[in-house]
Amino acid sequence: MFVLAIDTSGKSGGITLAEGDRSSFRALESSPIAGGTFSAQLVPTLASLLQKHGLAAADFGGFAAVSGPGSFTGLRVGLSAIKGLAEVLKKPIATISLLEALATLSHQPGTVAAALDAGRTEIYFGLYTFSNGRAEKIREQLLSQEEFVAQVKVSSPVRLITSDQVVAELAYPSGVQVQEVARPETDVIARIGLQKLLRGEVVSVEDLDANYIRRSDAELFSKPKI
Repeated sequence: MFVLAIDTSGKSGGITLAEGDRSSFRALESSPIAGGTFSAQLVPTLASLLQKHGLAAADFGGFAAVSGPGSFTGLRVGLSAIKGLAEVLKKPIATISLLEALATLSHQPGTVAAALDAGRTEIYFGLYTFSNGRAEKIREQLLSQEEFVAQVKVSSPVRLITSDQVVAELAYPSGVQVQEVARPETDVIARIGLQKLLRGEVVSVEDLDANYIRRSDAELFSKPKI
């Protein structure tokens, strides 16, 4: 099966063309996309990769997309592109949380916490059970830095994995085992997405939505004043 993976959740993003089955995986090529250019560069970058590898969009067996958490604008661009392709081609979609992708990089069975800097002195936090290369979500939530430190202490000796130094620095004094890794690339997203597609863990075009975790400013500031 050929798979297209897209991540537009961060300051930069990218796409990966991959192929595989239940027992194999191969990333054909990955291409980064600079932040602020997602809407302009996503389709041309995809077209260039398809041409380079002699593929057509119709060759895809399914799509894998990071659904969040992350940039509201960036996520909308990526998910809109996936929606358009999936609707036209009638292909399934697998969504992957960036926290879930982080948790899969732990490579150790057991319970693992994944965390990302959410800005505004807040932390995206997820708790997962990891086994056989697969991270099963227990919960995901948005925490203040103070709440995060308290949660890490309560969860100890659960391992913590993060790609953000500010998160690691907050966690180290608690004594929890901290694993710092690079932000998951789109080849990681493609690998997770392929297995989800093969297991039938998919969403319809109509149900595809972003996993923001945090509410948007528009939602926060639209509350009626008392």
